[in-house]
Amino acid sequence: MKKKLLIGVLATATLLMAACGNSEANTKKESKSGSKSLVVSTFGLSEDIVKKDIIAPFEKVNDAKVTLEVGNSADRYTKLLNNPNAGIDVIELAQANATQGDKEDLFEKITEKEVPNIKELTAGAKEVYESGAGIPIAVNSVGIVYNKEKVGKEITSWDDLWSSDLKGKISVPDISTTAGPLMLYIASDHAGVDITTDKGKAAFNAMKELKPNVVKTYSKSSDLANMFQSGEIEVAVVADFAVDIIQGASKDATYVVPESGTYANFNTINVPKSSKNKELAYTFVNDRISEASQKAKAVSLNEGPTNSKVTLDEKQAENKTYGKVADRAKTVDFSFINDNLSKWVDQWNRTMNQ
Repeated sequence: MKKKLLIGVLATATLLMAACGNSEANTKKESKSGSKSLVVSTFGLSEDIVKKDIIAPFEKVNDAKVTLEVGNSADRYTKLLNNPNAGIDVIELAQANATQGDKEDLFEKITEKEVPNIKELTAGAKEVYESGAGIPIAVNSVGIVYNKEKVGKEITSWDDLWSSDLKGKISVPDISTTAGPLMLYIASDHAGVDITTDKGKAAFNAMKELKPNVVKTYSKSSDLANMFQSGEIEVAVVADFAVDIIQGASKDATYVVPESGTYANFNTINVPKSSKNKELAYTFVNDRISEASQKAKAVSLNEGPTNSKVTLDEKQAENKTYGKVADRAKTVDFSFINDNLSKWVDQWNRTMNQ
């Protein structure tokens, strides 16, 4: 009897231990799943595509949960500046805002040790990275979109914009937009002056000469698309990421990047010094500039890649800062732009918006 009782007790104990073991294993598995978390501040455009093509694969590989905080670059930058302890682990910004953030000492200095894929950046992207603006994740540049049939001729150069037969037919980006300062660089080139030598004086003289041709300036790509669709304008200076929107509204719109060159803007990624999850943040940054992620984003989000190993076919490369267009896309000094922007905004409003 005692022997049977002892066997029963041992059996019961074994079952309890097994149950406890299984319970512990399940608890560990459940707590591990999604145990790593990351808050990423990013642009609000195409959020569904970003989640599908960028966030979901990262979460799966790294057993992590990523929370997105979305909005325009300026607003998100201001939020971080005013509250560095807002809980942001990674932030993606336009080059101008990222440059200002570097000046304010908001970000970690990231090297190849933390993010090995830095070595795969394109030459232009490396130049921006070395300037301190962060690690470029996308590049766009400006070109000319126009209705060839209505204009009645081909437009091949920036200087063509100043032609008198385009009077009342053009729209240009407002100075407050990302492409606005790039328009000043183009105007300064038209005047034959390096904009950094006179802080924009010749550029604004050229803009005064261009004004009769300008119907209005624009702040949103959607507004520009509507103006083309309604026939209000026939020509515009535009960043390449908006070309698809315009051509979707006006099938006769042609896009050209002059052979003389163009100017580039990079979106960059940074890790705030206040990030509580730096190791995972660096992993995320490394993934964002990987060949696979950059290729996926180039195809689904129509963004120029910054990883030099990415190859795009002719269709995929259409309307992007890639290949020959990227080769003639010049970087700009956004520290210089930021230092002069408040003065430029005032002068622009008096010159172009009155």
